[in-house]
Amino acid sequence: MTEAVEYDVIVLGGGPAGENVVDRTRAAGLSTALVESELVGGECSYWACIPSKALLRPALARADARRVPGLAGSAAGPLDAEAVFAHRDYWTGNWKDDGQIDWLESVGAHVYRGHGRLYGVRKVAVTSPEGEHHVLSARHAVVVATGTRAVIPELPGIADARPWTSREATSAQAAPGRLLIVGGSVVAVEMATAWQALGSRVTLLVRGSGLLPRMEPFAGELVAGALREAGAVVRTGVAVESVVRDGSTGPVSVVLEGGETLEGDELLVATGRTPRTEDIGLDTVGLAPGGWIAVDDSCRVPGVDWLYAVGDVNHRALLTHQGKYQARIAGSVIAARAAGSAPLDTGPWGAHAATADTRALPQAVFTDPEAASVGLTLAEAERAGHRVRAVDYDLGKVSGAGLYADGYRGRARMVVDLNREVLLGVTFVGPGAAELLHAATIAVAGEVPIDRLWHAVPAFPTISEVWLRLLEGYRG
Repeated sequence: MTEAVEYDVIVLGGGPAGENVVDRTRAAGLSTALVESELVGGECSYWACIPSKALLRPALARADARRVPGLAGSAAGPLDAEAVFAHRDYWTGNWKDDGQIDWLESVGAHVYRGHGRLYGVRKVAVTSPEGEHHVLSARHAVVVATGTRAVIPELPGIADARPWTSREATSAQAAPGRLLIVGGSVVAVEMATAWQALGSRVTLLVRGSGLLPRMEPFAGELVAGALREAGAVVRTGVAVESVVRDGSTGPVSVVLEGGETLEGDELLVATGRTPRTEDIGLDTVGLAPGGWIAVDDSCRVPGVDWLYAVGDVNHRALLTHQGKYQARIAGSVIAARAAGSAPLDTGPWGAHAATADTRALPQAVFTDPEAASVGLTLAEAERAGHRVRAVDYDLGKVSGAGLYADGYRGRARMVVDLNREVLLGVTFVGPGAAELLHAATIAVAGEVPIDRLWHAVPAFPTISEVWLRLLEGYRG
């Protein structure tokens, strides 16, 4: 190993969370190094959020257009798959990270390409793709932001079947004739929506009783109904027993419990994520390799006062926007501690606490219809011991929804804490519903009293008028 190069902060992992730590620490005047083994920009930029939404946007726009009088006939044909893929490739930078590198250099960060491992107290060892070795030393903090990878379940034959994960599903250059998808959460339903629209015959195989199990039950029900209407097969309560691929390029067969066999041209496995921590030196600081990294609300690792973990790797909220939020919190904490500032503001909603991870977590699922939620579901609120009431409204009955699309179908729910009369959670399902979400996030995070929300007048005729209907339903 060469002599250690010293920085104030070292960030291990260059996805959105890691980049945001760099942004905050550099803005505070701290010298910062970032270590990345793949593309700077991470999973979100190249194999998740960005390419998936680039694939989904044409599908959703066409679905909306087909429900608009005067436009429906013009949108009846198939998507131009070549143009869709070209648009997706543009948004991923054709899987090159030049733009990300340019930005990091513009803010004065130093980028090390290679595999980084913790190397004892406040040190990181980096091995470059060319085999060069570097040792970096941090004066103040090391931040782990290495993210997650897709879980491949241990099933007979699955390795030889070469299944798609989210990476292959978002980067493929052609639609398979028949696509089997195992899973019922966000990746599964979004990719079912995209590839069904691009011409694949999609079959979803779900072990549980419905789709989108982390949302209100009606979200999964509406999405499943729409997928079936679009031609997809959605089967719940089924389990895969084994997988067989016919040769190197032949079809893939999935054997279900009970012996039924289904055949497809590709198989997407979307059954969860696992942390990328198995070989980053956690053992050198007393942590277990391969596991999630537990942190407090400031994103600092308990017992290791110089080590932080942000993004998916800490398992608080596996969402890009929450990883970036945690990075902003952690960056502020690191900067304050480096400056020797007064005690940190780590109480709920404090400047140095990632309270939203547990109290106001927003998520949007870009299916047709879209599903968007923030905070607690009714069941979660009841399990937490809150005295609550749910208020539901048929989103299609709002004038703005009817003008948005003929036959608009959707639903809205707000969960009210009856003791404090504030919102604990809100869910919207319907075309364009994701754009309703931030107003709900503000209401939940801000703990805005119902009496004050009554004075937040929605413009007419917008879909946002559903807020008035929900409040009317609560007030009677």
